[in-house]
Amino acid sequence: MPRCENMNTLTGDVVVLRYYDSVLFKDVTADSNIMPIVRETIGWVDYQDDDYMRIIWERYSEAEIKEESKLRITGLAILKKNIISIRKAI
Repeated sequence: MPRCENMNTLTGDVVVLRYYDSVLFKDVTADSNIMPIVRETIGWVDYQDDDYMRIIWERYSEAEIKEESKLRITGLAILKKNIISIRKAI
């Protein structure tokens, strides 16, 4: 279970999050010790529901951009069951 006071109140906050990431493997021996690895990320909690959380790393600093441009964001969608720990960064 994730270590945090209350994950549901973090939307909009900047967080540091540790989570289990999947590992792709191919043509390894059957006795290989392949398991998910622990990764860490930092970003804004943009969205969450009962199953997953969306962390944004990069976004426009101003809401208004040129008409021909589209608002874009970059980040991760992480299953909550894969979160090891989460804390507010600021």
